Amino acid sequence: MSHGSEFSEGDLRKTGLSLKHDREWDYELERIVEACEERDATTVGLQFPEGLKRRGSAVADDLGELLGDDVSIMISGQPCYGACDLDTYLLRRTDVFVHFGHSPMKESDKIIYVPLFSNVEVAPIMEEALEKLPEEEVGLVTTAQHMNRFDEMRSWLEERGYTVHTRRGDERLTHEGQVLGCNYASADIDAEQILYVGGGKFHPLGLAMEHPEKRVVIADPVNNVVTIADTEKFMKQRYGAVHRAMDAETWGVVFCTKIGQGRWETAIEIVENNDNAYLLTMDEVTPDRLRNFGFDAFVNTGCPRITTDDGPQFHKPMLTPGEYEIAVGNAPLEDLSFDTFHGTW
Repeated sequence: MSHGSEFSEGDLRKTGLSLKHDREWDYELERIVEACEERDATTVGLQFPEGLKRRGSAVADDLGELLGDDVSIMISGQPCYGACDLDTYLLRRTDVFVHFGHSPMKESDKIIYVPLFSNVEVAPIMEEALEKLPEEEVGLVTTAQHMNRFDEMRSWLEERGYTVHTRRGDERLTHEGQVLGCNYASADIDAEQILYVGGGKFHPLGLAMEHPEKRVVIADPVNNVVTIADTEKFMKQRYGAVHRAMDAETWGVVFCTKIGQGRWETAIEIVENNDNAYLLTMDEVTPDRLRNFGFDAFVNTGCPRITTDDGPQFHKPMLTPGEYEIAVGNAPLEDLSFDTFHGTW
């Protein structure tokens, strides 16, 4: 399952921090130790995204040497797809909880976010992207893994005569110019073209869907390619899912219990207004789990990427809340749009 994941292990920042077991990445152990000392912590929880789980034991060993035998260190084995995806069980049972690989989203004196940044140079791929940026004004966005070079990107464009538009989106976003897999508010800028610097196709696809009036140029420094975001294939897939769901008689309304990913009010509103809709609560939403239910179609009120990334794998149509409204006749087909999260959690 790929929904929400914005982290690639091969795209991290190398540092000179001397660690016994792992000299490649800076896990900011000194900051973690300081927080543990301030809280007189006796239990520490560590959570890693999928690409970094293999390094969990090494980080725990190094941290254990610094903290001493009186502090217990536990590693979360739960899937982790983003900054909003915290292991709440482990969080409740530890004095300090450390989330690696993503920018802060839920501020707390107990939760420590340790972002890990890309070491890839961005100038070469931005140079290639120039021929696809004919206008003098350009919007600039990137993901958390490249935020360490955001000022460099902006200056680079300005030195070549561009007027660069950037903004910080809403409360879910930590940095100016940052986009998430569920939030593209930083692209609400006065420019007809947007340069997205980063890997993967999902983020620029979301940008293009959320802002159809803008041209989204993808400069991928990891795979060293420049492309234009194309929503046609995705739109056909979503239209197909909506059409298949129009004949549905029974609905499973999925509420994801992962902290930061659930939309309780949305789920309850659908169930209360449809006698044939049933609320399903799940921590991990997968095609295999939903095969056990006999509903004709499903509505996902959790992370939007469950629907968009894995939609074709579900045995029955899996719709977003907006698509559901179209399928049951409450909204016209032309209202189909990309599902996003806004605001805090």
